[in-house]
Amino acid sequence: MAGSVNKVTLIGNLGKDPEVRNTQTGMKIVNLRIATSESWNDKASGERQERTEWHSVVIMNDRLADVAERYLRKGSKVYVEGKLQTRKWTDQSGADRYTTEVLLGRIGAEMVLLDRAEGGGMGAGGGERASGGSSFGGASRGGERPASGGSRAPASGGSGGGGGWDSGPGRGGDLDDEIPF
Repeated sequence: MAGSVNKVTLIGNLGKDPEVRNTQTGMKIVNLRIATSESWNDKASGERQERTEWHSVVIMNDRLADVAERYLRKGSKVYVEGKLQTRKWTDQSGADRYTTEVLLGRIGAEMVLLDRAEGGGMGAGGGERASGGSSFGGASRGGERPASGGSRAPASGGSGGGGGWDSGPGRGGDLDDEIPF
């Protein structure tokens, strides 16, 4: 194989609210803690077992950082796609420490909010999709709406409450069981 691949895909829940900070140059950096869980039945005891892994995610992409800051909260379900990065740092006692994180940078990063927006209105399977690339990838998957630079997000309707994305055809509203071809 001529090249290599460094790609991480996670679907999980936030363990705490996003931590947002700005660099001296004005770049926004967001840190997330995402939990992923797997469960199985123990063959010996027949009891249900569960294991949770915690992942550190760093967003260094202004568009994704804006979406994360505005819409993610503790417990939010989110899909992230980025790359693995190991960072070296020095602790207070002067010892070198290493941290492995999932980096959502400017290229190849993606994030989809899988929860319903506050105030409801997003159809089944709907989500807010944000991509780190220069374009938002054209067509979105069923029920998702592309984020436009982080500024377009589920909004509440003008007629008191309810609002959000319209649930019309093709937007996750009424699901049709028929195959379109």
